[in-house]
Formats: sequence, structure tokens, C-alpha cells
Amino acid sequence: MIPVAEALARVLALVAPVGVERVPLRAARGRVLAEPVAARLTQPPFAASAMDGYAIREADHETGRVLAVIGEAAAGRGFAGSIGTGEAVRIFTGAPVPPGGERVVLQEDVERAGDRITLGPRLEEGRNIRAAGQDFAVGDVVTAPRRIGPRDIALMAAMNLPELDVRRRPVVAFLSTGDELVMPGETPGPDQIVASNGLALAAMAEAEGAEARVLPIARDSEASLRFCLSLADDADLIVTIGGASVGDHDLVGRVLVDMGMAQAFWKIAMRPGKPLMAGRLAGQAVLGLPGNPVSSIVCAQLFMLPMIRAMLGLPDPGPSPRRAVLAEAVAANGPRTHYMRACLQPGEGMPAIRPMARQDSALLSILAEADALLIRPSGDGPRAAGEVVEYLPF
Repeated sequence: MIPVAEALARVLALVAPVGVERVPLRAARGRVLAEPVAARLTQPPFAASAMDGYAIREADHETGRVLAVIGEAAAGRGFAGSIGTGEAVRIFTGAPVPPGGERVVLQEDVERAGDRITLGPRLEEGRNIRAAGQDFAVGDVVTAPRRIGPRDIALMAAMNLPELDVRRRPVVAFLSTGDELVMPGETPGPDQIVASNGLALAAMAEAEGAEARVLPIARDSEASLRFCLSLADDADLIVTIGGASVGDHDLVGRVLVDMGMAQAFWKIAMRPGKPLMAGRLAGQAVLGLPGNPVSSIVCAQLFMLPMIRAMLGLPDPGPSPRRAVLAEAVAANGPRTHYMRACLQPGEGMPAIRPMARQDSALLSILAEADALLIRPSGDGPRAAGEVVEYLPF
């Protein structure tokens, strides 16, 4: 068995960034920007009013000063002239400040009578003008790689970038194995159960930015396994679920090696998830996950998601542990790193974390309640309530 850190390094060595495609900005949410982009214009492109009020010269900014209103400026419809001494232009938020306008006095700070305004007793220090280019200027760069969120889309739309070069979505094929499995909606036989892992893992992959394909269930025969694997010929990553252990019916590893897979490792020093396997098959990365639901999903969190992030070209794709305070004491850990299902609770400074009472790797109900994985390092001694520990968000 190899340590978790070594296994992670080996699975990441199996993948490389996928290719690039151009997509409309509207379709870019959640994608990974592949190349830096530069603003095509300056924002704002002109000095703009930050308030509704009156644009005036600085010299006229005195209590009691009476000014002649010579025009109006609105967003999208500026004032064509300029402002001289003793003059003011009615202006609205976002409108271009006319030449000669050096500040905007708020509309509530003046009294207007006809085409005259009188400045009141409150004189603000702020000019209430947004300088041209105060947000960004032509040529300002948005760096890559980065996962594109709604705020990025707002910024790049304002930069007048209608299309973006993004990493294509890595194709991940999921193959559940076992005579005991049926798909949701089917009626299981007396010795069968409903397959759940593949759908959960596909949802995880899609949330990370991959294109997920759920293949038909492979039965416990070499012919069925070979046929189902042939359906994943164009996948970037093949994820098998179950059948990678040492039982008489655990055929996945043997079939993959017979098909030419170069095995990177088999078995890992962690709980849950010891029978983990990885390798390359004809240019495709392969990750063999355990069949137990919790083992499968925890291993996917630790290894599959980092592989997808690496294929998307994201830096530091591995898990990023966080820190929390133990809400209750835990016993000493054994020789394998243990990822315990746990729940987080608000705390002062950092959250408190409480491991679930039951840690059986077949309990989906416990998994659904958990929102964290408490990390117990190999050989770690007993820990008292109040000690700081590491965890992974779940």
C-alpha cells in the first residue's frame, strides 16, 4: 500500500491539460479560462457622474453661490457644450461630465428656481465624479487559468469580450461493475441492489467542469467488461467502480492489464478506500474506485476531482485542507490515513468539527448528512476536544 500523497502524485502524473475551444461569453460560466484576455476599451470611457445633481466648476463651490443651469446630461445622452464660471449642468448618475465640470453637487444640496440654482450650506469634500479608466483601461489583463464565475462574466462583458478561449470539458466515463447491480427505476432481484455510485460520481465530475458519461453496467464477465470499456474509447478518463479488489469475481484490474493498461499503483493506505487502482490504457487515464459507496465517493473527492482540475489546467489541483477545532475527543488512529465523515459547527475564529458516530463505508445516509471529512493521519495519537485538526470540505 502506498501513502495518500504518493497516490495523488501518481494519478496527477497520468493526466495533462486538455485542448482549448472558443465559446460565447454567455456560455462561459463555470468554464476555465485558458489564455489571458485584455480589455478592448476603457471603463468608464469618460469622466462620469457618480450622483444625480449638478456639474459645476470648482471655483463656484461656495455656500450661497447662484449658478445658471445651461443644460442637461443623462446616461447615454451627454451635454454638447462646456461649463463656464457661474454655470451648472443638470446631470444624472452615469452621464458624461461636460468639459469644465470639476465636481458634482448633489441635487438635495441645492435649491432650484427656474434656470437658477443656489448652493446650500452643506459642501461635500468628494467630487462625485468617476474618473475615466478608474475601473480598467484598454489592455488591462484578466489572468488565466481561472474558473469563470458570474462576476468574471460581468467584468469581461464590460471589457467588450464576446468570446473566450476555454479548456474543453474533459470527458469522464463511469463504469459500474457487478452482477448485483441494477439501474435506478429497475426492480432489483432478490440478490441485487440499485447502483448509486456512478450517478453520484457523474454529478461530482459535472460540478467540477467535466462532461460525464455513465456507461451500461458491466456484468462479472470478461466479455461484458471489455465491451463496456470499448464504449469509452474517446474518454479522457475512465472511472471504474467496484471489481478492483481480490475476490474471485473482481475482474476489473485483470481485464484492464490484459487490455494493455500500465498500472500506476494498486492499494492505498487510507480509510475508506484501500482497493484503489490507477493507470493508463492506450493514452487514457484510468481510475479504479472501490465499490462501497462511501469509499467510492471519498476516493473520488481525493483523486478524481484533482485529476479533472489538472485536465482543466488549474494550478494546485490537489485537495486543500482547512483547520477546525475538535468538538469531541477521538481515539488514536491506525496505520492508514482515515477520512472520517463529520459535521461542521460554527465556532469562534474557526469552526468546530464532530465526527459522525458511525463510519461504515456502506452507509449513504451518514454520507448525505456529512459536510466535512476529518483527516486522521496515519499513526496519529488520541486527540482531545479543543485540539486543532485538519479537514476537507465535503
